[in-house]
Amino acid sequence: MIGPHLAREWWRRSHPKTSSLFIKDDDRGLEVTDEVLSKGRSEQHQHRVSTMGNCCQYMGPQKNTYVRVSLPAVCFVWQIAMVILFGVFIRYDKESDTHWVEHKKHENLTDLDNDFYFRYPSFQDVHVMIFVGFGFLMTFLKRYSYGGVGFNFLIASFGLQWALLMQGWFHSLDPATGKIYIGVESLINADFCCAGSLIAFGALLGKVSPVQTMVVTLFGITLFAVEEYIILDLLHCRDAGGSMVIHCFGGYYGLAISWVLYRPNLHQSKNLHGSIYHSDLFAMIGTLFLWMFWPSFNSAITDHGDGQHRAAINTYIALASSVLTAVAISSLAHKKGKLDMVHIQNATLAGGVAMGTAAEFMITPYGALIVGFCMGIISTFGYLFITPFLEKYLKLQDTCGVHNLHAVPGMLGGFIGAIVAAAASTEVYSEEGLINTFDFEGKYANRGVGTQGGYQAAGTCVSIAFGLVGGALVGLILKFPIWGDPADDNCFDDEAYWELPEEEEDILPPVLEYNNHMINKQDIAESNFTMEET
Repeated sequence: MIGPHLAREWWRRSHPKTSSLFIKDDDRGLEVTDEVLSKGRSEQHQHRVSTMGNCCQYMGPQKNTYVRVSLPAVCFVWQIAMVILFGVFIRYDKESDTHWVEHKKHENLTDLDNDFYFRYPSFQDVHVMIFVGFGFLMTFLKRYSYGGVGFNFLIASFGLQWALLMQGWFHSLDPATGKIYIGVESLINADFCCAGSLIAFGALLGKVSPVQTMVVTLFGITLFAVEEYIILDLLHCRDAGGSMVIHCFGGYYGLAISWVLYRPNLHQSKNLHGSIYHSDLFAMIGTLFLWMFWPSFNSAITDHGDGQHRAAINTYIALASSVLTAVAISSLAHKKGKLDMVHIQNATLAGGVAMGTAAEFMITPYGALIVGFCMGIISTFGYLFITPFLEKYLKLQDTCGVHNLHAVPGMLGGFIGAIVAAAASTEVYSEEGLINTFDFEGKYANRGVGTQGGYQAAGTCVSIAFGLVGGALVGLILKFPIWGDPADDNCFDDEAYWELPEEEEDILPPVLEYNNHMINKQDIAESNFTMEET
């Protein structure tokens, strides 16, 4: 005879592929019956046959999560490559170099003119969003909190290094010296670049190995840098908060990868594909961090003065509006009027996503309210109806619902920016304000607002195309059975890649040590029975 928790642990370790445990109960413990053992052997045999069929399909070995060689190899080799590339290309810019003292005297500046003092507060906010906000938002799965936070940490740590190089080569490479000069604004842009890959990771959460997340990040950062260069430099679009280049691209990039990596037997892990009370509470912490700091995200790299001020105000208002409509639709959708934490964690942020492109434009405060109002409704409807439709008919498994929080609001935000740009006028902006807001200078001095609106819409289409096509290609690379990704019945479980602490109930004996205060109580027998049953 063995105790109930030890029985479950023995069964889980001895028969990891079985989905249920049937045990015979008696007064003191639990006994695994011969019928159960027979059933387990049969299930294991069926699983082996199914797995062998999948292996024949890919002509590769059986899937396993052993990454002791591949993960350290990727981390060491790629980090050494970063060291070499940084040594060759990366240098401090004039405001972070020791020659700042000379430059300050020559230009008659003070230390307060250093961009660090202007940008660093926004950088701190964005940095918290990337590592804490995104990380904790992904802890909603009942057995994948380590993976949600830990792999988010890994992606961002590698991604920001690769982003400094990729964005530097495209935006700030000095042709005279062949060097990339970085400062605090470079750090903000690198975090933005990482956000695209973290959004994509949300669609793949629980279904990929840490090695695959590194591959997703490597290609995601590269594609991001290219599409950002096309949209911002070649098309001369304005996208301060990244509705197009960050959210739209990252969302469709992750969705395309997830579509290619479709798992027809993912239902075998459906018991873990959900949340519990405390996991949803941790995820709500991520939501609140993102919600509070989103005005900094959308305004971090805008022009000094009115542009940054206006972007923060517009984002602040849109976010507040999206909360109320998300709550309203969530309550209406439930027959008893109850709220769904999935909607509150995600749809309440959609206003900030959609406001990214138009944040620094003269959309007006009531216009920002309208954007947030509509996005809260659209995002919540997406979780209620679009996500089930995509999985059932398009075979698209989107773990975090990035389609509803990032892809669609990002796409709509890009088109909203195009409409607002096309409607701009000197009466609203003033002639100097129009030039400053849209950078109508140099070779773009003669560009009209209608033309600018057209290019803004084209930029959104470029972002979608890069996300879908790039994601499909990366998904094909990730289909090769060499990455240590989990089997269909082993998804959404931290145990696949993390050393987990023992469960408290497994190591504590089932003794009611606090029963002394209940001596002589008439309900002592009932209490003992209740605790043992629990």
